Amino acid sequence: MDTIDKLKLLSEDAQYDLACACGTGKDEHRRRGPDGKWLYPVLLSKGRYTVLLKTLLSNACSNDCRYCPLRSETNVRRCTLKPEEVAGAFMEYQRRRKAFGLFLSSAVIRDPDYTMDKINTAARLLRYRYNFRGYIHLKIIPGASDAAIEDSLSLASAVSLNIETPGKRHFDLLSNKKNYDRDIMRPLNLMSRLTNKGMRFSRVKCTTQFIVGASDETDTEIIDSTFSLYKRMNFKRVYFSAYQKGLGNPDIPGERLFLSNNETPFLREHRLYQVDFLTRKYGFSRKDIIFDKSGNLRLDKDPKEVWADSHQAFYPVRLNTSDKEALLRVPGLGPETVGKILKIRRERKIAHFGDIGLKGKRREKVKSYVIFE
Repeated sequence: MDTIDKLKLLSEDAQYDLACACGTGKDEHRRRGPDGKWLYPVLLSKGRYTVLLKTLLSNACSNDCRYCPLRSETNVRRCTLKPEEVAGAFMEYQRRRKAFGLFLSSAVIRDPDYTMDKINTAARLLRYRYNFRGYIHLKIIPGASDAAIEDSLSLASAVSLNIETPGKRHFDLLSNKKNYDRDIMRPLNLMSRLTNKGMRFSRVKCTTQFIVGASDETDTEIIDSTFSLYKRMNFKRVYFSAYQKGLGNPDIPGERLFLSNNETPFLREHRLYQVDFLTRKYGFSRKDIIFDKSGNLRLDKDPKEVWADSHQAFYPVRLNTSDKEALLRVPGLGPETVGKILKIRRERKIAHFGDIGLKGKRREKVKSYVIFE
């Protein structure tokens, strides 16, 4: 296979990592480029976006992650790019202005540090041979040594390592080779420590991701773990990737679970993202998140509406006098609309929904929770 054929295959295999599949605006959604490669948006400072080419360095995996279609036991077409091929292909892609940053991950070739050496070499070529100063996101391989992680941090704009599950018990159902404490939590803690405020790599963004539904975790466990990652470990973003049924070993919980609707896993992922936005952007705390008796988020109603329906005495909110925090508790109002409301109020009284650009279903939702007095 030549470089282009390998890149097409490996870019396609990167589809199984669905981070950024959910967002509040069209600029936050992944999309296919004209040649079929996945292009991912990433938020930069001051609200700007750039587009990443996302690919694997290799899909020839030695690990046994039982949810992954690329695990060692499966019969798929395998290939590996050389670091020089990755760097050269990306620079050509950038020259044609198709992508402006790189998201580089990989299956585990031989062992974690051998793989990390290849990933880091590709990034080093971009930085020092091609003098590329743009955005590079490198995936940390579970079980990577401290030295390999520090090398990645010296080269990358962002790094990530999938936490996969909220705790060892759920994790052990998905792999016999990997150790949760040694291969996942140890490197995550190191990444957190080295990128903390005042540390050498404080400029580097750290993220992680849950594989939702491959094991038997509840949403309560995921959300509790997410709060810990934000507060205790100071991670910048936590992502959620719905397990895609039919891709893993038939013995894992995600395969044995009966689903009446194939969209249920993606709706669950969406609800988790909504909670994430409520806590990061809307001022909601952990105690504000309401779960059903099974410890999961309701799928039939978004979590802000669930809170609103459980706190009816809080409403109606007064559009012309209530503070920002109260306005953000109104189902259907987001930070952008609330900002518009506050700006208009400084100049005149809001008389109707047209003043703030609300119409259709969204207006009908907001209408139930506010008054204009």
